[in-house]
Amino acid sequence: MKINRRRFCLYSTALLSLPTRWAGAAASCRIGIVTDPHYADVDTRGTRHYRDSLEKMIECVDELNAQGAEFLVEIGDLKDQDDKPDEKATLAYLTRIETMLAKFQGPRYHVLGNHDMDSLSKEQFMSRIENSGIEGARTYYSFDRNGMHFIILDATFNGDGTPYDRGNFKWTDANIPTEELNWLREDLQSSDSPAIVFVHQLLDGEGDVYINNAAEVREILEESGKTLAVFQGHHHPGQYNRINGIHYYTLKGMVEGAGRENNSFAIVEINPDKIIVKGYKRAVSAEWA
Repeated sequence: MKINRRRFCLYSTALLSLPTRWAGAAASCRIGIVTDPHYADVDTRGTRHYRDSLEKMIECVDELNAQGAEFLVEIGDLKDQDDKPDEKATLAYLTRIETMLAKFQGPRYHVLGNHDMDSLSKEQFMSRIENSGIEGARTYYSFDRNGMHFIILDATFNGDGTPYDRGNFKWTDANIPTEELNWLREDLQSSDSPAIVFVHQLLDGEGDVYINNAAEVREILEESGKTLAVFQGHHHPGQYNRINGIHYYTLKGMVEGAGRENNSFAIVEINPDKIIVKGYKRAVSAEWA
């Protein structure tokens, strides 16, 4: 498979001490990432080729297995729905795409996206996917591997703190509630390892695609002195920002474009002194020291 050869090299020059952040990092850790499959057995809408995501996911998982990715993180919007929402059909789409993900030969983890709550409750979604070694009901959580601390956040909450439920939400109203903010602060404080964060909606700005209280979340990540990078989805064109020493990488959405030639996924390799993102097909590669 041809790796996208476009790379952007953005080297940290300070603001926060990299030696402190990198302290304890493993010799190497390789993570497969994919976002926004939006799988559904429905006709193409605009640039979104929903049916094609099944074949794209098969290609993604096969390549991640071949390349020896140690675990896989799916960054949200795993499935979609019909023009006229139908709970039974939506559950079938979720089961089908999750079955493809389950062919990955290692632990796998999910981030909740807004479309994951189309037609379904969080409880329904969580009962039909697997987060390896994590209590089934938890939608935000953390785990350690190879001297690194990995954090999964859930921004699928309305401004009043209620969870997204069966399509009863606005996609522009994404929030990290107070309880989760407190958990995040305590979780970072309890770990001595460098941290990598995964979240669906974006943290590196303001506007429709961004989490409403993104600045508050960034402050917690920065104050910890441990956060190396944040990997995001939701914004299908993808983007990159570096804010106060933390890298924010938004992976391009898998659903965009027809056929395997328009696939998008990546392998993130974390080394003791740098992070390398190897983007496949449309996904952008990067290297940060």
